[in-house]
Amino acid sequence: MSSSDEDMLVALMYLRHKKRQKKRIWAHPYYSLHINHSSFILSRELDQDPGKFHGFYRMSIETFQDLVELMKPSIKRLDTNYRKAVSVEERLLITIRYMATGESFRAMTYHFMRGLTTISTIVSNTTENIWTVLHPEYLGSPTQEKWIQISNRFYELWNIPNCLGAIDVLMACVDADGLFTTIDVGEVGRNSDGAVFRTSNLGRALNLGVLQLPPSKPLPSSNDENDFPFYFVADEAFPLTKYIMRPYPKRSLDNKKRVFNYRLSRGRKSVECAFGMLVSKFRLFEGPICCKEETINFIIKAACVLHNFIRIKQGIFTHPKQFEIQQENHQISNIQVQQNRVQQVIRPLSEAQQNREKLCNYFMSPAGSIPYQWNTII
Repeated sequence: MSSSDEDMLVALMYLRHKKRQKKRIWAHPYYSLHINHSSFILSRELDQDPGKFHGFYRMSIETFQDLVELMKPSIKRLDTNYRKAVSVEERLLITIRYMATGESFRAMTYHFMRGLTTISTIVSNTTENIWTVLHPEYLGSPTQEKWIQISNRFYELWNIPNCLGAIDVLMACVDADGLFTTIDVGEVGRNSDGAVFRTSNLGRALNLGVLQLPPSKPLPSSNDENDFPFYFVADEAFPLTKYIMRPYPKRSLDNKKRVFNYRLSRGRKSVECAFGMLVSKFRLFEGPICCKEETINFIIKAACVLHNFIRIKQGIFTHPKQFEIQQENHQISNIQVQQNRVQQVIRPLSEAQQNREKLCNYFMSPAGSIPYQWNTII
């Protein structure tokens, strides 16, 4: 075989191989054909109806525009010779709609006429950048001055003095208005709340004393001038420590302890309300999240910081009712007479138990009681 024949054979084999290769396309023809009917294009008409815009975007028009401006430097992409980049607005809407509906990435492809890989990459990248951009201002580590503001708000709204926040699973700490102050994600779900808390950033920071907590101070209007430490409220799953205030066990309750548990629950419900608002806004959390672990962590962080961002921008905050402290027919002496006769073994109290007992006595005193607390023992 001559060299010319060999060259011809090589050329024929190359052409045959090239014909067998599928032509690479940037987007499926179906998506390209229907891109003008995507949810993003159709949602532009919602600008004329603030109510429907809020329902679809989970925030007001003004708040979304602020979010776009904040996120533009980190998630904006440039057009190329081959295709037009997905805009910042669409990237944010894809991410928000994914968290708002809990639908799969595959279902999202038919809503936005984008490929499966494009949708998953956008959600992963955008949630990571939302957390990176927003958390320094909207979920940063509180300063001592900020802790004092949180404590004052807890006393103003829930009548709980020296309280710095309510703690519950995620792990998260929430202020009196349902704003997340600290979050810790990525822990194994089978672990108990107490075990998760001990290994969380908040738990370790408390043990190391690096949280910039305010110094102890006396309880408001109390005859006891001794300083009382600042603390976080939590449920029975958490340990009772100097900085964690938990309810009395249900097995040994008398009327005095029932009142204390009720007063503590008023502060704890702020964290329950925060999670309720979070799930109501982002239905993704009503079921399992089918993503990589790293992406799940970014989604949770992004949802929490977006919750704070939206509430600070457009939230309606509660104002406490004004009332006069009066006992009416519920005198403390009568309450004590009606207390359950519970046989208890008297043991020396730890510092944490002593603090709980002091706070309990404060709630029973004229300085710390509220009129409707007596209804909890009827």
